[in-house]
Amino acid sequence: MPARNAIAPQLKIVTTATKLPVKTFRLGHIVTGHIKAAIWENESDEKKFYNVTFARTYMDDAKAYHDTASFGRDDLPRVAKLADLAHTFIFGLLAEQRTQASA
Repeated sequence: MPARNAIAPQLKIVTTATKLPVKTFRLGHIVTGHIKAAIWENESDEKKFYNVTFARTYMDDAKAYHDTASFGRDDLPRVAKLADLAHTFIFGLLAEQRTQASA
């Protein structure tokens, strides 16, 4: 049993700045299924690299928006198109970085 005058441990709240994607591509309409690809810049050992996340945005019965990483059969062509756009964009970023590094 804890002592009456024991001090409760203090919780330290750490906040971090929210990192935004470098670029977000979107295809579709919210009614038919809005698909997005977000490109994220990361760094390791002073070298930049990029990752891509895909999400489908939908509206529930209460008119609130949600994202899911689950895609239906008819979503897949748009996911493929977004993957191609993200791939091309990342290669453009890498080419630009090489040009700047050699200048």
